[in-house]
Amino acid sequence: MRRPRTVGAVLGALATVVASAGLVLGSGAGAQAAATAATPLPAHVFAPYFEAWNGDSPAALSQASGAKYLTMAFIQTQARGSCTPYWNGDAGTPIASSEFGADFTTIRSRGGDVIPSFGGYAADNGGTEIADSCTSVDSIAAAYEKVITTYDVSRLDMDIEDNSLENSAGIDRRNKAIKKVQDWAAANGRSVQISYTLPTTTSGLAESGLAVLENAVSNGAKVDLVNLMTFDYYDGASHNMAQDTQTAITGLKGQLAGLYPSKTDAQLWGMTGIIEMPGIDDYGPAETFTTADATQVYNWAVSKGVSTLSFWALQRDNGGCPGTGGSDTCSGIAQDTWYFSHTFAPFTSGGSGPVTDDYSVAVTPASATVAPGGSATATVKTAVTSGSAKTVALTTSGAPAGVTASLSPASVTAGGTSTLTVSTSASAAPGTYTINVTGASGTLSHSAPYTLTVSGPGGGTGSLVNGGFETGSLGPWTCESGGAVVSTPVHGGTHALAAAATSSQTGECTQTLTLAPNTKYTLQGWVQGNYGYLGVRGGASASTWGSSSGYAKQSVAFTTGTSGTVTVYLHGWYGQGTVYGDDLSVTS
Repeated sequence: MRRPRTVGAVLGALATVVASAGLVLGSGAGAQAAATAATPLPAHVFAPYFEAWNGDSPAALSQASGAKYLTMAFIQTQARGSCTPYWNGDAGTPIASSEFGADFTTIRSRGGDVIPSFGGYAADNGGTEIADSCTSVDSIAAAYEKVITTYDVSRLDMDIEDNSLENSAGIDRRNKAIKKVQDWAAANGRSVQISYTLPTTTSGLAESGLAVLENAVSNGAKVDLVNLMTFDYYDGASHNMAQDTQTAITGLKGQLAGLYPSKTDAQLWGMTGIIEMPGIDDYGPAETFTTADATQVYNWAVSKGVSTLSFWALQRDNGGCPGTGGSDTCSGIAQDTWYFSHTFAPFTSGGSGPVTDDYSVAVTPASATVAPGGSATATVKTAVTSGSAKTVALTTSGAPAGVTASLSPASVTAGGTSTLTVSTSASAAPGTYTINVTGASGTLSHSAPYTLTVSGPGGGTGSLVNGGFETGSLGPWTCESGGAVVSTPVHGGTHALAAAATSSQTGECTQTLTLAPNTKYTLQGWVQGNYGYLGVRGGASASTWGSSSGYAKQSVAFTTGTSGTVTVYLHGWYGQGTVYGDDLSVTS
């Protein structure tokens, strides 16, 4: 996956010895273990990713969510140059029945199974994806066979992205090792499928991903399935995530037709897989996969005969952090816990649809700026997404002190509309707030956010809005990918700003203000992290920086120009990690 994730000793030693002899496990312990060949997966299966590093029980969350099949992330080496696979590259979690073995047995007893996944962003970025790390094709094949026989699985997934897409030697070794494993499996009467998980554009694989499959064809390695990560497009555009999934997978199907010209349309669709990221992905709000998107993608995938439906990740399938992007533990949108799992689960059995009598809720326009004492209106739209129209009761939540939000009518039949009226008192505090409009019908509940900005004196002139981030959301700040409002660490209150500096970006977060022209001001705030920069540009230019393991106060004096307009910014520095800011203000 895109986000930077961390992806017995006797068996590890055996793999090393075998590799040094130029052998694969098909001639020894692996061949004996192959006698208990695993049952192949269903032709159409829902298998969300499970984050294997956080101490959760796969069996427990499988049962709680209703996801009978799981994709286990990730397997990688501990360090560059190693040929020994571990869960998450951690020598403390080897490929052994003592690690997850009991959970996998329990999952199978309930009619499900698991798909171990090699690679992931952290491994591909750090050189610990096994085919990048290990230069012996035999040793790589031995590692694959070790996972297959230890856990008795019928499919391995190769999550290849970032640097691994440019490592031509690693690509070639991986596909040669896959061919060896497939020959070993055939000789031992074992069914083994190989899937590739690759990043995508909205029209299919980029050239780098297509080259991985072309190399597989040239090496005689059979690819049973290609999963596209239909999120993190990194193109700076706003996305209709359901529609973009359809165009991406349709493009992939065409690319597969060029690689496998003898396959029928049905067979080509059966080689495609979809991986979503529910809610706000780690690129940001422009890529938000909604509950309504889930239903649309489900129905389309069923109609086309797509093979696998998945998402990153099972632990995200709850609404515990509204407005937060890219969290590993929640979706960032208002949703029922396990909503996406329950919607996608019938895909495994080829059910007729995820939910009967379902609907969606949207607010248009989705935001407004209002001066204290003013008001704004918006239209709440509902629509039938499956089944028949039901009565939907509408309510609002999240309005701050001095703001009222009302709906007329307060109940509609799905497909109908209501008017949202937001009114502010003269004493309403300036800031940006999220008001949620929720539609409930029976046990179903869907929400849509409405962003209200209460302007400061003169319509916002002269005030830094949401400098303490206590609204719980970014607006009106904008950030580079990964920027978010967080609950820890904070300087004051319960929230702070996180600017996500990486090897390729400073993580800058900005807000543009119109101040009095030709006037002296002071920007100040509390900053934590390495190389944290606080400053202004545009109509003035001034900045300061510091490095601190705890919050330290920073102050910048500046004088506005003739326009009075400046852009306030906070950012870190390349490769130095996340920088945090809190209690930011501009005073004259």
